Amino acid sequence: MTPSADPALWLRRFHPAAEDAVRLVCLPHAGGSASFFFPMSRALAPRVQVLAVQYPGRQDRRREDNVADLHLLADQVFAALAATPQRPLALFGHSLGAVLAYEVALRMREAGLPDPVRLFASARRAPSRYRDERVHRLGDADIIEQLRRLSGTHADTLADPDLIQLILPAVRSDYRAIETYRHRPEAVLDCPVTVLTGADDPVVSADEAADWRRHTTGEIDVHTFPGGHFFLVDHAPAVTELLARSLTATVAG
Repeated sequence: MTPSADPALWLRRFHPAAEDAVRLVCLPHAGGSASFFFPMSRALAPRVQVLAVQYPGRQDRRREDNVADLHLLADQVFAALAATPQRPLALFGHSLGAVLAYEVALRMREAGLPDPVRLFASARRAPSRYRDERVHRLGDADIIEQLRRLSGTHADTLADPDLIQLILPAVRSDYRAIETYRHRPEAVLDCPVTVLTGADDPVVSADEAADWRRHTTGEIDVHTFPGGHFFLVDHAPAVTELLARSLTATVAG
C-alpha cells in the first residue's frame, strides 16, 4: 500500500506558534515516532513551529506497512512537505532521522524548492560513512538488547512482551532502511549543517560526525554533548537552546 502524501497523515503539530515562526521539521530515530519530539516542541513554542514526522507502521499509523527503504521514505516525507504552504523551514533528524533529513533536503533542491535554512544532524555519522551493521537480521532478543544498549526505549517497554511485539516490526524495518542505505556521491547540499553528537555514543565517532562536512558546501559546526546515543534526552534544555539560537541567527542572517 502506498501511503498518501496528505500532510495531516505525516506531520504532527503539538503546540501553537506564531504564523510567521520558522518551521522545524523533526524526523525520528529507528523505531521512533512523532511523539518523541513533544518535549522539544513544548520547549521551542511559540518561537519555533515544530512539525514532527510520523512514519507509517507505528502509533496511529500502525495498520500501514512499514517502509524499509530509506530513499522511498524520503520520497514520501518530501511529498508530504511539498503539499504544505511553502515557507522557510529547518530539518532536524535524530539517528536514522538525520540521514532521512539529508535525503529530504536533497529532494527539495532537486524539485527547485528553497533549501532548508539549516539541517540539524543528531547522533548519526555522515551519510558516506558506513559500518557493517546487520541489526535488522538479528533475532528479536538481540534487537531488544540493541535497544537496551542505546537506551532509547523505556525499560518498562522492553520488559513488556506485548508492547515489544507491537514495536519490533517497525524497529526491524527502520534498521533495514538505514543499514542498507547508500548515499549518492554526487549529491551535496548548500545549506548550513549543525551536527550534534554524544561523546560516548557507541555508533558515532567524532571523526564520523565531522565528516558531515563532505555533504554540504555550506558552513558546518559540530557540538558534542556528554552522554551516549540519546544525549538529547538527558541534555534537553541545552539542545533546545542550541536549536533556538541557531535558527534565530540563521533566519536573521
